[in-house]
Amino acid sequence: MSDSGSSVVESPFTLSTTGKYVIIVAAFLGWFFGGMHMAITSLAMGSAAEDLLVRTGYGVVTEGDRTSAAKFLDISDTDGDGRLNPEEASAAGYSRPEGESSDLSREDLIEHYRRSRLDAAGSKWFGFYTCAFLFGAALGGLIFGRIGDQYGRVIGMGGSILVYSAVSLVAYFVRSPEELWIARFVVCMGVGGMWPNGVALMSEAWAGVSRPMLAGVIGTSANVGIFLTSLVARNFHITVESWRWVMLMGGGPIVLAVFVFLCVPESPKWLARRKGLSPATPHTDQTANSRAEVSTWDVFKPPLLGVTLGGILLATVPLLGGWGSANWAMNWADQVGREIGEPGLKADAGMARSLTGIIGSLLGGWVASVVGRRLSYFIASVVALGSAQYLFWMLSPEQPSFLVWFAILGLFSGFYFGWLPLFLPELFETRIRSTGAGVCFNFGRIITAITVFVTALLITAFDNDYSRIGRVTSLIYLLGAIGICLVPKHVGGEIKD
Repeated sequence: MSDSGSSVVESPFTLSTTGKYVIIVAAFLGWFFGGMHMAITSLAMGSAAEDLLVRTGYGVVTEGDRTSAAKFLDISDTDGDGRLNPEEASAAGYSRPEGESSDLSREDLIEHYRRSRLDAAGSKWFGFYTCAFLFGAALGGLIFGRIGDQYGRVIGMGGSILVYSAVSLVAYFVRSPEELWIARFVVCMGVGGMWPNGVALMSEAWAGVSRPMLAGVIGTSANVGIFLTSLVARNFHITVESWRWVMLMGGGPIVLAVFVFLCVPESPKWLARRKGLSPATPHTDQTANSRAEVSTWDVFKPPLLGVTLGGILLATVPLLGGWGSANWAMNWADQVGREIGEPGLKADAGMARSLTGIIGSLLGGWVASVVGRRLSYFIASVVALGSAQYLFWMLSPEQPSFLVWFAILGLFSGFYFGWLPLFLPELFETRIRSTGAGVCFNFGRIITAITVFVTALLITAFDNDYSRIGRVTSLIYLLGAIGICLVPKHVGGEIKD
């Protein structure tokens, strides 16, 4: 008996073996379907943007198109026959699309100007939809992370799955690019909320088990979802005329949300904290007063500020590398695939990237635990930088070697997503773990979204050239290699409870 008269009480909250495996299955599937929505962003948003732009009148030939075509023809038609032969077109700097006739009429040029406007607008909206994913996921991570810390990991996880499923069904009925942007933003709030709650629930339910293995499981699931969604898209092409069915597929996980609410047990550590109990905490009648209030801003105050900023930096690198660099390669493959009559090329690229990403994310936590957090992150950054630069400088999507190098990039960029679930929860104690991990990951999304948004606005400055975009944006991996060397050596270790 202590001098104060209070005794230390063991927490009564425990999990059965079945309950632990139910948590693994639910967390895996929740992030698996999150990966499906990531793939939908990469595979379907370009086609959806073009379809909705045309439906809202953007694809109509304008008087400006006619004026530009007439002026171009007047200047370039040196023999005065009212058409451009190949020599005249080449001298004027006009690059004829695949399959276009040798001589170009005024109508051909009008179509060229209309197509150029539509391509530029479609690329811009593809960037906006990517931003919707990132901004939405960031906000969702903060909101659902807070819900997970205050009301339970299961409530946070189930609510996030419900949101990304139900709103995807609503997105089937959109009629304009703006409506789809709003729907995708809300969908991605759910995707962002899944990650911090799933990671926190698994790490707390399996605290005595190999955490690198668990990090690999949660990191791999998204890539499995991306791969299988790409495989479906390879067999059922996502085109300008046929993309809405993907929104219905994205609504399927609503069944999983019901399962989570009804069948998944809550984290025993969260329950113990909620009741003011833990193996090392005195149980008094002041239980309610002993509950630590959680605020998102706590992670931005000493002593957590330094590790939070470090976590944000390390989370930003793979997110910007994936969404701000490699994702443009997917749109590049879509563009080239349409030009050469291979609509499945973007799906092939998605499978190449995600298949090796599965391996990378599965091994990420294990390699980090063996080699070390810092060294493994540094190596991944250097190799990802080299493979991305080679891909965007030396290759084009119609070349077989493009898929090989895209797969190499996928392997090492996937590594980060096995590394992050291992590393980020280590930075924060139980009461604020979901919020802290979510802040690091989702502030990385915010920074990435801002970068992608600027890139989308400047798409014309890049002449709609995805290889040029990738050369610049993939330099983020260099920042990762430098940044990990600056992170204090004491950051990272066993989860602190």
